Amino acid sequence: MNCLYNGPILYKDQILEGKALVFDSKVREIIDEDHLTKDSYEHVNKINAEGNLISPGLMDIHFHGYQGYDIMSSDPQDLISLAQKITANGVTSFLATTNTAPLSSIESALDTIRKLKNKNIEGAEILGAHLEGPFLSPLVPGAQDPSSIIPPSFEWLEPYTDLVYMITIAPEVPGALSFIDQVCSLTNITVSMGHTNATYEEALLGIEAGISHATHFFNAMTGLHHRNPGVVGAILSSNHVTCELIADTIHVHPGLFSLLLKTKGAEDLVLITDCVPPAGLPDGTYLKGERWIESKDGQIRLPDGTLSGSSLRLNQGVNNFKQHTNCSISEAIQLASLNPAKVIGLDNKKGSLELGKDADIAVFDVNFNTLLTFVNGNLVYRR
Repeated sequence: MNCLYNGPILYKDQILEGKALVFDSKVREIIDEDHLTKDSYEHVNKINAEGNLISPGLMDIHFHGYQGYDIMSSDPQDLISLAQKITANGVTSFLATTNTAPLSSIESALDTIRKLKNKNIEGAEILGAHLEGPFLSPLVPGAQDPSSIIPPSFEWLEPYTDLVYMITIAPEVPGALSFIDQVCSLTNITVSMGHTNATYEEALLGIEAGISHATHFFNAMTGLHHRNPGVVGAILSSNHVTCELIADTIHVHPGLFSLLLKTKGAEDLVLITDCVPPAGLPDGTYLKGERWIESKDGQIRLPDGTLSGSSLRLNQGVNNFKQHTNCSISEAIQLASLNPAKVIGLDNKKGSLELGKDADIAVFDVNFNTLLTFVNGNLVYRR
């Protein structure tokens, strides 16, 4: 049994002072600190947070790679190394996000993800997969490979419905609405709208069919115009469609952070990284799949200038969002912990430090730098 003490504890939307968090693989108790001197806690491993914030671990539901390691790799050791590296960012779990690529490449990646799903790998827990495509609009591929975009096929998806937690789709492509209806009626997969050229009306039809989430909101979708509200307008005007935000201040101007918080609210906003393999490496040119991308000054782009994912650390995204809005510390953390857990239906066991939930814990300083990370109660990172 472990115990974190001498630091404020973020519990639901409260910050508890003078308390200690007791845990093994699960959160077991929150007690008064002075109880630690009692005989019943004599053999508990006591860890001093030294005044820093004891927080739920972060969950990244849109994550492609980091420090040279790629989710699309078929080598399990690459994914293990990646999962271990991101614990330094306070990330305790993530969805391994695949690219739009030939189906054989996606299948190979999914087979590797399946081998490591929910395994103890001394790193962040691999929860399952997020398929970013291949059922996208060829008109809005972003940095996805347009040659690998294909029509939606539930028959292809069916063998992976136990592994996939989220799929990004363009609702206007032929066959999309019936596909969305099948996915939402026959599986627990969250369907997200992204890489889409849909009109406002087409986006609303997608939402009516079952779309409940928006992939990297504002990016790779039709924008808001007063005579053509587009996908952005449809999502802003729809209740309970959650939105991803890449809060690197590059993908979306930070002036919009507060607007999004006001319009969607802290309940329906999720911070993600869309992090890609060159993130965390020195500036330079790197091969991603069969395409070259350049990492420079915190931005990762294709040769034509198109943004190709980000180099954002999720704890950095939390800090950026907090700095550019009037949200509370608890709200900023919630956007990267409880909210993503809700989006993929895992909030019954992850996302907050409630009793009985998985002991996924991060200790952050005032700038959200990570000092300690625990996954299922195991210490996996110490600064």
